[in-house]
Amino acid sequence: MPARRIQHLTEEINDLTGRITTAINACAPKLLDRYGVGPDTAAALLIAAGDNPDRMGSESSFAALCGVSPVEASSGKTQRRRLNRGGDRQANSALYTIVLARLRWDTRTRNYVERRIRGGKTRREAIRCLKRYVAREVYQAITPPATAAVTHASAD
Repeated sequence: MPARRIQHLTEEINDLTGRITTAINACAPKLLDRYGVGPDTAAALLIAAGDNPDRMGSESSFAALCGVSPVEASSGKTQRRRLNRGGDRQANSALYTIVLARLRWDTRTRNYVERRIRGGKTRREAIRCLKRYVAREVYQAITPPATAAVTHASAD
């Protein structure tokens, strides 16, 4: 009896994952091609961007929306930044999940973190930088190219 329930729930999960993937490919076909981005994280990021990703003027505004824009946290002689604690928490969590996947499987990402730690940053600060980088990649994947937007606007 429990095995049938597990099989049924697995089929339901696979069906929903397929539907989510289809919806993501219709909205932002390049998003799932990014390393570490799966259907769940892509959906959370698209939900944060909303129905009209063009409303965000730049990738820095998307980073602020996701809560990964740097904020000065310096005191005295110490110069440092921390992540913005505002923004969409689900989108921030999705970016963190992508960074963790890259840290686990991508040697370039691991080398980057090691290099930043040798340079005097903490692991947490290196992950902050990675989240900002991933937000930049995601923004480029979810927004249409500028030439297509201009062509579309002039056609109307």
